[in-house]
Amino acid sequence: MHQPARWGLGAAGAGAAVILALDLASLEETNPLRRTISEHGLGPDGWIFGLAVGLLAAGSVAIAVSLARKRLAGVFGTLALMGWSVGLFVTAWFEKHDWSVGPSLSGSIHRAGSLIAFLCLPLAAVVIARPWRRRERSPATLAAFGFGICSVLWVVGIGAVMMIGAADGLPWWRVMPLGLVERGLAVTEVAALLALGVWGAAKRLGAPQNGAKNGSEKALEVGAEVGAEVGAEGALRQPGEVGAQ
Repeated sequence: MHQPARWGLGAAGAGAAVILALDLASLEETNPLRRTISEHGLGPDGWIFGLAVGLLAAGSVAIAVSLARKRLAGVFGTLALMGWSVGLFVTAWFEKHDWSVGPSLSGSIHRAGSLIAFLCLPLAAVVIARPWRRRERSPATLAAFGFGICSVLWVVGIGAVMMIGAADGLPWWRVMPLGLVERGLAVTEVAALLALGVWGAAKRLGAPQNGAKNGSEKALEVGAEVGAEVGAEGALRQPGEVGAQ
């Protein structure tokens, strides 16, 4: 198993697990249908949420490095995955708006980081795992591509609802159950990330196997050609020459 990908899967999985635990622990206090995930970053225990998002971001960087070193991500895919990671780091460092006291610069930066992250990951998953890029397909690549497409649909749907709400004069955060939608998008994108990590951590990839197979086929072809030449040479020899030998 490729070491950076293994570390990345561990860090990303740990970060996602901590965020899930925070969600479950606060069910009696907050409404997950309306309250966003970043609400966990407010208050004296907000550092736990920041640490969890930081772990998710660090794991994403490790997965991106693994895919890049194996030449699986490409330039655009690597940049998109790094954009997701940077957005997560920004989200972890800067707290969201605390609407009990009003908007803040930290909250605006937090929102920008979240937007960058949520937009970059679907692009990364679709570009890196697109099935027409290579003949060999694994369950991990198909899963990553599928979750990437679902993430794109989430983003498009959210954008469409926001535009409809704006046309009707409604604030964008009131035209949908924001907490539920954000959690659905986050779960889908993290699933795509983990699928990419599993693919990057695989011991054997399609490309080396194809190369070995092609080498074997070439060796067989060369052997067949040599055998045919020897057979043709023997057939052309005169019977007397064969007897003399």
